[in-house]
Amino acid sequence: MLDANLKSQLQAYLTKLVHPVELVASIDDSPKSQETLDLLRDIASLSSLVNVKKVRGDNERKPSFSVSRAGADMGIRFAGLPMGHEFTSLVLALLQAGGYPPKVSEEALAQIRALPGEYVFETYISLSCHNCPDIVQALNLMAVLNPKVRHTMIDGALFQEEVTAREIMAVPTIYLNGQVFGQGRMSLEEILSKVDTGSAAREAEKIAQKDVFDVLVVGGGPAGAAAAIYAARKGIKTGVVSERFGGQVLDTLGIENFISVKETEGPQLAQALEEHVKQYDVDIMNQQRAKGLVPGSTIEVQLESGASVKAKSVIIATGARWRELNVPGEKEYRNKGVAYCPHCDGPLFKGKRVAVVGGGNSGVEAAIDLAGVVAHVTLLEFAPTLRADAVLQRKLASLPNVTVITQAQTTEVLGDGSRVNGMRYTDRASGESRTIELEGIFVQIGLLPNTDWIKGTVALSKHNEVEVNPRGETSVPGVFAAGDVTTVPFKQIVIAMGEGSKAALSAFDHLIRTSAPADEPVAKAA
Repeated sequence: MLDANLKSQLQAYLTKLVHPVELVASIDDSPKSQETLDLLRDIASLSSLVNVKKVRGDNERKPSFSVSRAGADMGIRFAGLPMGHEFTSLVLALLQAGGYPPKVSEEALAQIRALPGEYVFETYISLSCHNCPDIVQALNLMAVLNPKVRHTMIDGALFQEEVTAREIMAVPTIYLNGQVFGQGRMSLEEILSKVDTGSAAREAEKIAQKDVFDVLVVGGGPAGAAAAIYAARKGIKTGVVSERFGGQVLDTLGIENFISVKETEGPQLAQALEEHVKQYDVDIMNQQRAKGLVPGSTIEVQLESGASVKAKSVIIATGARWRELNVPGEKEYRNKGVAYCPHCDGPLFKGKRVAVVGGGNSGVEAAIDLAGVVAHVTLLEFAPTLRADAVLQRKLASLPNVTVITQAQTTEVLGDGSRVNGMRYTDRASGESRTIELEGIFVQIGLLPNTDWIKGTVALSKHNEVEVNPRGETSVPGVFAAGDVTTVPFKQIVIAMGEGSKAALSAFDHLIRTSAPADEPVAKAA
């Protein structure tokens, strides 16, 4: 089941086990059950501390298997083969069940152990989803630490009947005690804040008591991380307010143009950014959304939690988000056929008809990826021609199950009340309204800057981007901006990092100049 290279790597990890681990497989006579057994036996062959048992006739999903410390019941279960992006989730479950300490703050560990009540989580995933492992790993860790928490990872492609019955059309989809708990990427901190209802108020109270920062960075993406590092290296008091550290990079799959790194994935880069920032004395306030900015000699950033943070200078690095169609039916059928991540949700539409809206690189790449999974892809582009690179257009044209429609203005998402069953568009050449029958719509039409919270305070462009000069300065003294939220052209990770670094250096220069004693004679050279 596992190739020699993967076995060698896994064997090295399994040397870190402290306690025996038991893998109990619930199987039947299906080929997938045999694959599951083969995988577990491969794992057991690599360590004397791993033991495999098999069970037939129980009430568990088949195939599935539990991971637990021998003699304990830790509530971790994988329904399906956790390969692809989920193989790391399996490795971490083995290590943590075997006593290897997790890389999580003591505060978070204590919060997990203190959770009251009973929590039965189920997470529907696809093996190609790069957002799913964070959810699986967070919930598995909670199951290791708290016997009242149980979690099952479910491969939606393998358990299609459940996916259909529960009308799951986006991954990850998380159920708690039989009810939908959340959809999309969530960190351990986000999960804990939802189940521990008093945590938000406790965190807001802590934030409100913080002293004035020299530099406060709002945003934790590439621009924000670079700004924080450059500011902290100057030895000044630096803080970061972030809704989710990593920003939009967390939703990016392949990254092949980050200079000096041949290839990486968004979640890996986001983790590296956070680890780098934590090497310095930076106060990271995660899971905090900014809602307002009050200029002054001391600048105040107001947060949705009710707290506020004050600083002598502020760097706005709140990035951008996916642009929406803003047509009737889009919001009603979000995650019920309307999706924004083809890599994550594509496998749920296997054998079905879908549309991709957007003819730029992201749209054409999405259509190419989906064509290998779904029955048919219709690509709609507003302009007379596609805007993607020529090499992508050639690849798209070679695919037999793709139809390209240009000069198409999407006007409505159609559905039966529970899921998408079509869409309506206007042919801009003829003016005719046309309808397509389909089961899924993937929106790939660009980005919108996250500037709603500073409208009316900081000067914005006609596209609602923060206007900055070459030094990253905004219209408000002491307030700087960097990255995708600004008017700087070419929204790229490497550019955002450079702009974040520049903004931090400009903020430091601002602090020096505004704190210099007044009316002092300028020193003369000897």
